[in-house]
Amino acid sequence: MGIKERAAIRRSTMVVNRAADFEEAEAWDLDFWQRQSPEDRLSALVAIRRDVDKVMKARWSKRRSARKRP
Repeated sequence: MGIKERAAIRRSTMVVNRAADFEEAEAWDLDFWQRQSPEDRLSALVAIRRDVDKVMKARWSKRRSARKRP
């Protein structure tokens, strides 16, 4: 699945909240994640980990190519 397909799926299933302050946002976030199944929480963690890996590989690649330049 490509990035465009993943983005479309995320947009169609996105759940958002507008909080008045940090405490309200934290309470909403905790409630949201507690309502998710263990499988959904694990899936979110895996997706985040994959995204972090992609960012780190891109940074590493960029630094590596910068060192090769005269």
